[in-house]
Amino acid sequence: MKTTTFLTLLATTLLSVRAEHAPENGVSEAPLAARLSLTAVTRAVLENNLAIREADNRWRAAQARVRQATAWDDLKVSADSEFKRFVNIPPNAFTDQAVTVEQSIPLTGKNLSRSRIAAAEALSVYEDVRRTQLDILAKARAAYFRLANAYDQLAINQKNLTSLRQIADISRSRYEAGTDSAANVLVAETEHSKMLETRRDLERALSDAQSQLNALMNRDAFAPLGRPVGEPMPPMKLSVPTLRRLTLAQRPEMQMAHAKIDAEKAKLQLAHRAWIPDPAISIRGMRYNEAAQGVSELDAGVSFTVPWLNPRKYSAGVREAQQNVGAAQHALDREQTETFRLLRDQLEKIETAHHHVELFQDKLVPQAQQAFEANRFSYESGKASFLDWISAQRNVRDIEAMAREHLADYQVAVAELEAVVGADLYGSIRQQTAERNSK
Repeated sequence: MKTTTFLTLLATTLLSVRAEHAPENGVSEAPLAARLSLTAVTRAVLENNLAIREADNRWRAAQARVRQATAWDDLKVSADSEFKRFVNIPPNAFTDQAVTVEQSIPLTGKNLSRSRIAAAEALSVYEDVRRTQLDILAKARAAYFRLANAYDQLAINQKNLTSLRQIADISRSRYEAGTDSAANVLVAETEHSKMLETRRDLERALSDAQSQLNALMNRDAFAPLGRPVGEPMPPMKLSVPTLRRLTLAQRPEMQMAHAKIDAEKAKLQLAHRAWIPDPAISIRGMRYNEAAQGVSELDAGVSFTVPWLNPRKYSAGVREAQQNVGAAQHALDREQTETFRLLRDQLEKIETAHHHVELFQDKLVPQAQQAFEANRFSYESGKASFLDWISAQRNVRDIEAMAREHLADYQVAVAELEAVVGADLYGSIRQQTAERNSK
């Protein structure tokens, strides 16, 4: 039952984290400064973040390398002409001009092997682009939740300032009436001043979150940002086996490890094919001295390298490629082990934060509020001391602030899960929910 509750709450928060990449109807960029939603933040980050743009350009460059690797070698053209002859020769005994055209024919498919290498490397670059995008989105969502937490912490602080001011006023009234000591008034005033100091720190945390979020959206750090708003989403149950499968299939590091194996296998294939030379076909046109026609003779030929005379070189190349394939396979196994570790740690982090959220919201916060009210009534009726009341007030404000902090930690941990898994976990469920609502 506890696991089901945890997974339901996990899915609910993750659904609130996941935003559509395409703009929603009626949403414009203007609300960024007035009403900040997670959808608008996600869209702005995907469209404007410079790190994502940089990674996308690298991906396009890698795509262009595939075509280059597939292409044949350039056509080779050479021309010779008689410059000065110092002996007398009979007519048409020597050539005065010659033009040679030579083309290497990749009969062994070396260009296709190089193309496979470039394609695997391009796939690795693409997965690196996905990793950059996932990390940037996780940072943006974390900053969004930290910003929401900062606003709520300020609201809690303001509520406690009001409460402390009321306590100080009551203490002062009782002191003036001679029923309380001046020490109690000073304690209340001191607590109020300490809360003002805490508020300044909270305002700095708010500014830090705004600056980070603006930077991730490629906006000026001083640009105004509205207060984050909640986005209720439908729950969805998740299972650890499902997350394991998704992580193996979608995590960029796993795909890069697979691409590395493909690239090394293609290099091994290329090393084997290096033993077989590609022929070069040449056509040579010549013109004899004093000949009337433009071309006096047309020759054709073929040339190729002889790799068999250097066996140590090519055998070493094959052994190198074989070792690299083995290393890539070990790297894949290592990455899989590390991936499951990260997934387990992240799920444990989420479950721990979820436990804290439930404990504080269901027990500690209500109990602290009840204790504060009970101490207030007892103090007013003379059954409790002022220190008991002020201690209860301090306890309730600390617990409320900690409860909100745990909620932010939970939301951030859930936002980071998609970066660990590397998959769009909740696009389908949102579409299904929208379809059900439209019926």
